[in-house]
Amino acid sequence: MSTYNFDQIIKRTGTSSVKWDETTSVFGYGDVLPMWVADMDFQCPNEVTAAIREKAEHGVYGYTSVPLSNRESVQSWLKKRHKWNVEKDWLSYISGVVPALSAAIQSLTEQNDKVILFSPVYYPFFDMIKWNERKLVTSPLHYENGRYYMDLDHFESMIDEDVKLLLLCNPHNPGGTVWSKEELKQLGDICVRHNIKVVADEIHGDHVLKGHSYTPFASISEEFAQLSVTCIAPTKTFNIAGLQAAVMIIPNKEIRESVNLFQMKQGTIMLNTFGIIAMEAAYRYGDTWLGEVLEYIEKNMEIAISFIDSELPELRVAKPEGTYLLWIDCRALKLTDGQLKERLLQKGKLALDFGKKFGNEGDGFIRMNVACPKEILLDGLARLKQALA
Repeated sequence: MSTYNFDQIIKRTGTSSVKWDETTSVFGYGDVLPMWVADMDFQCPNEVTAAIREKAEHGVYGYTSVPLSNRESVQSWLKKRHKWNVEKDWLSYISGVVPALSAAIQSLTEQNDKVILFSPVYYPFFDMIKWNERKLVTSPLHYENGRYYMDLDHFESMIDEDVKLLLLCNPHNPGGTVWSKEELKQLGDICVRHNIKVVADEIHGDHVLKGHSYTPFASISEEFAQLSVTCIAPTKTFNIAGLQAAVMIIPNKEIRESVNLFQMKQGTIMLNTFGIIAMEAAYRYGDTWLGEVLEYIEKNMEIAISFIDSELPELRVAKPEGTYLLWIDCRALKLTDGQLKERLLQKGKLALDFGKKFGNEGDGFIRMNVACPKEILLDGLARLKQALA
């Protein structure tokens, strides 16, 4: 029997929700169903809510340090879920994974150094490289039968003496590929050979579907650990992104001190009081909730894929290996990016993420978030059909 009712529709409009309240500013339309931003329309674990409520009722919200018990909860979670033993000293706290990417870029590279990534990929990767005045190098991923593959020969050919850093998305967003240990090992061997540091965004590591296994890049070998910064957070896992709490795992002392010094220069050395509380409660008590939400999301995936296969046969969509995001191939429709947006927003009244946002290699794709009650999912699928059939 399920503990949680994920069929419950929770009204999010009027709550300052980016996903639900910012559609007009982002898309130009306010009367659309939002299935874009990667947060879930589910309440977080009861234990997290209880911990926040207890702290709120205390009534004093002064400067708050991260207690040892929080570090221990992170360690325990990684060991139990992912068989990765990390030391307490390796943990550096920060408000989010995107700020972590920026901190790592600024700490480990100089202006005009090159940063390489695989495209398409989570769009803030591009932003952090550009806004921090580094040079972007892209290695296109190969898409085959609904899965992405790294072209490691091409990747290595793009490396010269100015390439200092790789931004890696593991598991992959938007495509949903969960990189295998062997794929990551081959990639890491190239990075070791060329002395390329790796900043791994692994925020989706807990959202892996049945039959697949997430491997933290830094857990594969000591060599990989010593050149890596791993970025994780409970925020994506447990739907608490608004609480702004993340962790960088940095085994290399020199790299860790460099990143920490950058944070001190920026004055970003404290987390929000409630973020600290929520992180620990989630990692200590969130197992049951996560197990149930993964089952619910998997069923939603199957419903959506079956619908698209039968009602929109020109589209191509495969069940992802991880995340709660569907990456839908619309290229057979031969619509321009503008035409695709017009169809979805004006005809379907549906707000999705458009593929080109994730790099040129995403052109012709759309990303749909299915971490929502079934009723909302079915509404979104009907709108998708109305727009594209």
